[in-house]
Amino acid sequence: MNSEVTWEIANTAARMVVEEGLEWGPAKKRAVKQLGLPARTALPDNDVLEAAVREYLTLFCADTQPAELRALREWALLWMERMEAFRPHLTGAVWNGTATRLSDIYIQLFCDDSKSAEIALIDRDVRYDVSSVNGFHGEQVDALSISSLCKPLGEAVGVHYLIYDADDLRGALKPDASGRILRGSVDAVRRLLAEPVPAKD
Repeated sequence: MNSEVTWEIANTAARMVVEEGLEWGPAKKRAVKQLGLPARTALPDNDVLEAAVREYLTLFCADTQPAELRALREWALLWMERMEAFRPHLTGAVWNGTATRLSDIYIQLFCDDSKSAEIALIDRDVRYDVSSVNGFHGEQVDALSISSLCKPLGEAVGVHYLIYDADDLRGALKPDASGRILRGSVDAVRRLLAEPVPAKD
């Protein structure tokens, strides 16, 4: 695939991810359409899009994004601690550092009984919706989705619990092909929050 076209798609998608809160897959497809490219145009992989998102954040959101990211991580930690019995692991943009106030929070739970997480939410009087999403092996997994008022941001954010079998946890902790850890435990998120917020120029 032409590298110039790849980056054009990635940069256009990155703007949609940051400015509109679009998920990565839909952003890539909309970017192809917006650029007037053929529908069958090959899409940039997630590593390329992540690089474009990080560059966009550095150029246009350096004054606001670090504080927004911290607020989302604090809120994610709260929801992880509420479900600590189910081995919660934070993933997605809030984990990898590309989140803004428009980003949702994704927490993977590793359960001995797939219904036990739902029962825990019901016991806490937490309202949620159930849907199916692609898991990290491409399989369908249940997602328990909550709209939660994020007090540090002063607005509602989506919190999604993705339900996996307890046996999936060991494989989930392995680094990807680039050596990156794609999810973090409660303790890992606490360590991120212990790091100082970068000072503004």
